[in-house]
Amino acid sequence: MTSGLLLSTAATAATAATPTTSTAAPAADRSATPRLFSGRGFDTCETPDLATMKAWRAASPYRAVGIYFGGRARACKTQRNLTTSWVGQTTGDGWSLIPIYVGSQSPCVTGAKKNPYRIDPSRAWAQGTSEASDAVKAARALGLDAGSALYLDMEGYDDSKPACADPTLEYVRAWDRRVRAEGYLAGFYGSADSGIQHLDKARTAGVADLPDAVWYARWGVAPSVTEEPVLSDSAWTPHARIHQYSGAGTETYGGKKLSVDRDLVDAPVAVVN
Repeated sequence: MTSGLLLSTAATAATAATPTTSTAAPAADRSATPRLFSGRGFDTCETPDLATMKAWRAASPYRAVGIYFGGRARACKTQRNLTTSWVGQTTGDGWSLIPIYVGSQSPCVTGAKKNPYRIDPSRAWAQGTSEASDAVKAARALGLDAGSALYLDMEGYDDSKPACADPTLEYVRAWDRRVRAEGYLAGFYGSADSGIQHLDKARTAGVADLPDAVWYARWGVAPSVTEEPVLSDSAWTPHARIHQYSGAGTETYGGKKLSVDRDLVDAPVAVVN
């Protein structure tokens, strides 16, 4: 995606206050029309219970929530609250869902907790394909329909080292290709200074099978979907960016406390019919 109109700074501020949805689609290969969301969102490791979601829907500024729906490197694996009923009730209450899949990680992923889940460089494409099929299966089981954006979570890595970067990109491309073949959109979450930077270099070089939308983590700066330094102005636009601008902050609404990462969203989300 290299064309279209970027949101202005003023427009970004407006969408932060007033979330909107539409069925307009970013340019992507797909068999169903995506659903777009613009506004504030949050993500948290364990899917909140319905009482918390209702309290936050009534009192918080958030209208989108990231859900960790699958992947072998997912930190909170049990996800006791994440069911088809939960999906139906939260979307019925007006929430937009951002599905997150934490699959195999880069061979030189930073952080000891992700080391057991590294991509095997000798079979990166096969791993990406297999785990994409798993992601689609898990999404369908929760009632996330075709046209949904599924975001692959790739934690930080050193993209300057070919032995690390090359199999990571191969895995991501394979994951993207299979997800699209199943009628879903391929999203990507990563650190702005590693995975996102790496993908934009690949995009500039004309590499195929890159994500339809990107979700970049850069904390400690003002929320923006237009002013990320490592992204070209024409990259992943329009309506194909999420900025995670703050992490692990505690907030309470309606008497319900959560530790959340905070996001500004202008991108495709889950389709739930």
